[in-house]
Amino acid sequence: MTRFLTRWIILTIAAAAMVLLIPSMQPIGTPPILGIAVFALFLALVNAVIKPILNWVTQIFALPFSIMSLGLISIILLLVVNWLCMRLASWLAVSLFGVGVYISGFFASIIGTIIMSIVSAIVDAIIGE
Repeated sequence: MTRFLTRWIILTIAAAAMVLLIPSMQPIGTPPILGIAVFALFLALVNAVIKPILNWVTQIFALPFSIMSLGLISIILLLVVNWLCMRLASWLAVSLFGVGVYISGFFASIIGTIIMSIVSAIVDAIIGE
């Protein structure tokens, strides 16, 4: 449980950096950090439960195309899976609690994924989990 809470805090910090750096993402709720924290909670849950299944299914079905395109299809599918997970986490947070993060488009979620990965790695290295 402690590991999950630490991961949630790391994701909340990364999501806050993402929202601050990308103008097309806005927190919903008052105070804004509450929306970001709830979004990060649902993102952690989606990443733990649904994302491994989606990655496995897309890798199985995309294997022939991935071989033909030298891995380009795998990168595109990974970006689509990340976009779907962010949209699902945003939708769950807003529909269940009325707070969250509004993600305006596909490219914003791609840039957000990159920012969250970098910030998560930095914060994880500092915390040393």
